[in-house]
Amino acid sequence: MKVRLGRALRAFGHFWWDFLVGDTPEFAVATLLIVGLAFLLHSNRTAATVLLPLVTAVFLATSTYRGRKRPSSPPPPSGPQARTTSEG
Repeated sequence: MKVRLGRALRAFGHFWWDFLVGDTPEFAVATLLIVGLAFLLHSNRTAATVLLPLVTAVFLATSTYRGRKRPSSPPPPSGPQARTTSEG
């Protein structure tokens, strides 16, 4: 019974990790940073109104820029290893 419960809890944790973090952990970190900043600025509404959208926009622009720089697929191999010999 304990083994089953432990396995179920582990699977549940893996599900949430994949759901929240997934392939891009920087999204999860940025979300935590923005939520934390919102909690810190809860008493200063004017600063929060300016800073939170600004931080969000900077993060999204940076993420988009980094995403565009990454190749969508690995480049084809080149050099002597990539060549096949069809002599026969």
